[in-house]
Amino acid sequence: MSGPIDFDPERVNLTEFQDITQQGLITCYFTEAGNQFGGSLGIRIGSIFVIGAVSTAVTFFPVVAARMPRLRIPLYVYLFARYFGSGVIIATAFVHLLDPAYSEIGPASCVGMTGNWSTYSWPPAIALSAAMLTFLLDFAAEYYVSTRYKIPHAKNEVEDVITTAGANGHGHQHLHSGEELQHLDGDTPDVEFAFKTQIAAFLILEFGVLFHSVFIGLNLGVAGPDDFDTLFPVLVFHQSFEGLGIGARLSAIPFPHRLRNMPWLLCAAYGLTTPIAIAIGLGLRTTYDNSSFTANIVNGIFDSISAGILLYTGFVEMIARDFLFNPDRSNDKGRLTFMVVCMFLGAGIMALIGKWA
Repeated sequence: MSGPIDFDPERVNLTEFQDITQQGLITCYFTEAGNQFGGSLGIRIGSIFVIGAVSTAVTFFPVVAARMPRLRIPLYVYLFARYFGSGVIIATAFVHLLDPAYSEIGPASCVGMTGNWSTYSWPPAIALSAAMLTFLLDFAAEYYVSTRYKIPHAKNEVEDVITTAGANGHGHQHLHSGEELQHLDGDTPDVEFAFKTQIAAFLILEFGVLFHSVFIGLNLGVAGPDDFDTLFPVLVFHQSFEGLGIGARLSAIPFPHRLRNMPWLLCAAYGLTTPIAIAIGLGLRTTYDNSSFTANIVNGIFDSISAGILLYTGFVEMIARDFLFNPDRSNDKGRLTFMVVCMFLGAGIMALIGKWA
């Protein structure tokens, strides 16, 4: 056992195990499974390319829809991708990050019953700290940009940049001929302001998602045959839906001309992270134990951090920005209903996937 205290399962007197540390010894013994790798190596190598191709393509879709108007992608297809992705980010935070963090370092876990880990419920505390720090970074970035460049707070937000070009033509994209999206990024002051106030929050979001993707890839690479057969198809959907959320958020950020390639690079970074992590897991397939004491600590801490980041970004940067604090939000009941339904659908399906992964 790789925990901090030796434990002999052959000599246990249950009547003497009264304190939480002693209970933790038993929990650690039963939860540490050791290296479980087995099965065909070929299909695992194939999973690298399948997950990489599918998740990358889905991540690129909202960005392509917003930035390549000649493809004539209908507005409602873009809206579906965007708000479905927003729901996915929220469900990922709660179901795929915060809940696993409890099983890794929470009060009832092996780690959570050991030493100083047993003195507090750490997953919500770490998630709260990450969310508050994300807020400070987001606020500091926006405050710096607005004071440094003496630019008034922009009024044209999500629905405006989707449906109109604005009076001065500085919008991000607008509804063209009633059915397509036309991209209007450039080097105007409005674009520069919107980019600099939004990119920091997005990079923090992607940071949280990428760490989550690394551990997912490692775990898939070293999974036992039965676990792999379940995880592989589920993670194809998981990574695709999560990528849709990343791409949807990225598609709403206007980029100055000098950084026109940045959104494509950010999409590629997400699409490649999990395949690379799977490859690393395969390289460590005979030695890595994803149920070890150390692995649980690392996974639990980063899952909690990522959960806090995604909770702040999902509720504030996506839902609140789009629906509550957008002065130019559409009053079209049909469109608003469609956007809300898509968001709840994304959250519901991603939460359901949490039953398997």
